[in-house]
Amino acid sequence: MQNLLLAALPPEDLGLIAPHLAQVELERGRLLYDPGDRIDTVYFPQDGVISMMTLMDSGAAIESATIGREGALGLSAAISPRQSLVRAIVQTPTKGVRIGAAQLHEAWEKSAKIRELVDRHGEALFGHAIQSVACNALHSVEARFCRWLLTCHDRISTDTVALTQEFLADMLGVQRTTVTAVARSLQEKGAIRYRRGVVDIVDRGALEALTCECYGVIRRTYERLLPGEP
Repeated sequence: MQNLLLAALPPEDLGLIAPHLAQVELERGRLLYDPGDRIDTVYFPQDGVISMMTLMDSGAAIESATIGREGALGLSAAISPRQSLVRAIVQTPTKGVRIGAAQLHEAWEKSAKIRELVDRHGEALFGHAIQSVACNALHSVEARFCRWLLTCHDRISTDTVALTQEFLADMLGVQRTTVTAVARSLQEKGAIRYRRGVVDIVDRGALEALTCECYGVIRRTYERLLPGEP
């Protein structure tokens, strides 16, 4: 698998950044940015998910958006220096490439195609985030869990997702006991198989039937704005 943003660049535009791209393997749980960190590096995942978490002073956190092979983490730093607004943490292991933000900015200045992709990606990510706000406020934990599993499944090449109970609770903004109850309910309905820290997607169609409208809204936003499948 490859990153779809990079794959969409014409050879002459890709050539502006290719010499500066470095391969990277991102293990689960790796912290990439915290709020206030200067974004010096931009990451292009190939087969995994990076979670963008909004943090509260109390230490509570909730996921606001995810980045997979359809996009890049820190891409707005291609326009001008940026500080992270979120905690960015690797949700599922992924290979990918990275580039210095300053080097990407130089290419952004020279390439209309890169500028277009950066703009489109920013709009898609904003759409994802604002839909997540509505979803977290209005929809059940079960529907949100299904949405998250489907979004994750779109970005990885396996039906098995290894995650800690703590991370799932943070991602959904609920207690760990609630995560366990919802996961068991989905297992009883035949949608998943749940073991402590591991979710196997057994019936994707069942998840699609149980999720809320937000999954489709977010997916269509990415399909409209970005190249390739999400």
